Amino acid sequence: MAGRHEGPRRRDVLVGAAGVGVGAAVVLAGGAAVRQQAGPEPFGAERTPGEDGHQPGLRTDPPAHAVHIAVDLDERVDRERIRSLLRILTDDASRLMAGYAPIGDQEPQMAEVPAGLAITIGFGRGLVRRVDEDGAPDWLAPLPAFSVDRLEERWSGGDLLLLVACDDPLTLAHAQRMLLKDVRAFGRIRWQQPGFRNARGSLAPGTTQRNLFGQIDGTANPLPGTEEFDELVWISEGPAWLLGGTSFVLRRIRMDLETWDEVDLPGREAAVGRRLDTGAPLTGAQERDEPDFEAVTAQGFTVINPVSHLRRARSEDPRERFHRVAYNYDHPVADAGGAGAEVSDSGLLFGAYQADPVAQFAPVQQRLAEADLLNEWTAPVGSAVFAIPPAAPPGGFVGEQLFAEG
Repeated sequence: MAGRHEGPRRRDVLVGAAGVGVGAAVVLAGGAAVRQQAGPEPFGAERTPGEDGHQPGLRTDPPAHAVHIAVDLDERVDRERIRSLLRILTDDASRLMAGYAPIGDQEPQMAEVPAGLAITIGFGRGLVRRVDEDGAPDWLAPLPAFSVDRLEERWSGGDLLLLVACDDPLTLAHAQRMLLKDVRAFGRIRWQQPGFRNARGSLAPGTTQRNLFGQIDGTANPLPGTEEFDELVWISEGPAWLLGGTSFVLRRIRMDLETWDEVDLPGREAAVGRRLDTGAPLTGAQERDEPDFEAVTAQGFTVINPVSHLRRARSEDPRERFHRVAYNYDHPVADAGGAGAEVSDSGLLFGAYQADPVAQFAPVQQRLAEADLLNEWTAPVGSAVFAIPPAAPPGGFVGEQLFAEG
C-alpha cells in the first residue's frame, strides 16, 4: 500500500510552489499521468472518468449520496493561481475516482474502495471572468427572478462547484475532505448541500426514484447515451472551451411536509397530475403512459388539472427540456415538539443539466412559478448556475481549454 501515497505532502507542494512564485501545477502531473502511475483499476471503480470526453457526473443511475459544494475564491486569487488550483483538483479527483489516495492523504486506506465515486468540477461566472474576461457565455449568470422564489444567499451563487457523488457515505466523506483541503488556501466554502437517493441495489436498475412527497419524480428524463440526451445536454456552440461540456443549475427546494400531511390522496394526486402509487398519469395505467390533457370527467372537468405540476412542467416546445439529477435532503430541527410541529427541514436538491439554461430551464420554471398547485407546499430557497467544462485532456486539467482562450 505504500506506493499509493508516497511523494511530497500536499502542504509541502503548496508552500514550495508559493515560495518560488509559481503555481503548484509545475510539480503535479495531470490526472491521466497519475492514473498510469497508480496501477490497475481496483475493485469497485467505475469506468475511467473522462473516457467519453465528458466529466463523470452524468450517469444513467446516479450514486446514492452526493454533496454539492460551492467555493468563493479569495479576491487575491488570480488567473495563474486558479490554474494551479484546477490542476490540484483534477489530480486528486482522478486518483480518488480510481481508488488511489491523493498526494499527502494521511488516511490512504480510505480511498481504496471508490464505490462509484464521481467528482464533477464546475465554474461560476466569477471564476471564468478572472481567467478570461470575455470567456463566460451569456447564460452563466443568476437565473431570472421567479415569483415563487424565496432565495437565501447562504444557498445561492458561488465561483467554483465541486459535486461529489458516491454509493458509500464513508468514501464520500473522505473524498469531500480531500478536495476541501485543496481549496482552503484559495477561498472559502460558500455552501455545502448534502443529499441522498435510494441506496444502490434497493430498487431495480432504471426505476424512477421518489421524492419526500412520495411522488415518483423524473419519469420523462432523457436518458444518457441517447441522441435526445446528447442534443439537450451537451454544448455544441458557443465558447470553444465549453464545447462538449454542459451547464448545471442547482435549485434548493424546500418542501413543507407538515402541511402536505394534511392533504388526502385525491388532493395530492390532483396537485401532481399522477397517481402516487404507480406514477402513472391520471389518464393512464403505467408510469410512462403519455398523459391525455384533453380527457374530461363525466362532469366535464379535465382529468388532469391544467395547473397540476405535470401539466405545467410539460412544454409543447421539445427544446424546453433538460436532464434532472435530484437528491433529497432531510435535516433535523432542534427543539421540535407538539402536535403539528415541524420535525425536519426537508426538501429537494434539484439539479438540471442542459446546453442552455436560459432557453431550456428558465421557461419551464417560469410556467411553474405562474401556476403550479405544488407551489402551495414548495419554495425555492437556493439557486446557482455553473458551467461544466468537458473532461480534462490527456495529461491536463479540467478547464484547461479556458486558459488557451484567455
